[in-house]
Amino acid sequence: MSLEAGAQVAEILQDRLHALNDLHLTLKHIHWNVVGPHFIGVHEMIDPQVEAVRGYADEVAERIATLGGSPVGTPGKLVEARSWDDYSIGRADSIAHLGALDLVYVGVIEDYRKAADETEKLDPVTNDLLIGHLHQIEQFHWFVRAHLESSGGVLSNEDADTEKTAAAQAQDASMDER
Repeated sequence: MSLEAGAQVAEILQDRLHALNDLHLTLKHIHWNVVGPHFIGVHEMIDPQVEAVRGYADEVAERIATLGGSPVGTPGKLVEARSWDDYSIGRADSIAHLGALDLVYVGVIEDYRKAADETEKLDPVTNDLLIGHLHQIEQFHWFVRAHLESSGGVLSNEDADTEKTAAAQAQDASMDER
């Protein structure tokens, strides 16, 4: 691989590193702030996701270093570089958090797929790494959506475009079911 291609791949990976660091902190935040009747199930579902995403961040950082780059994992650089807003839900019902987390995962997966597409021809090793992460991240997303989906396949937060709206819609639908 040329130095130029390696630098381009490292730049793509740096964006994924920021997203993964943000995601594992967001997941831990949710883990600490869920309440309500689904508390224990959601609380226990989130921790393995945190650990897996932390591992992905480490793999991405090590790949950046392997390519000759210098991975950046500082909070200030993450906030400076990210193109998304900070997670906006504090202490809330478990289903409300899952409604918001659904949108977080949609964004992460879309950006991960774009990064996989961009690395496909540049570096098959990095592409393989990203695709492997995508497999598990999409499964985590499915776990979240299973809590939000009706037996007819309708998501309780289906039309939401912000975390707060998604949280409110999911919580309202959950209350209607009780």
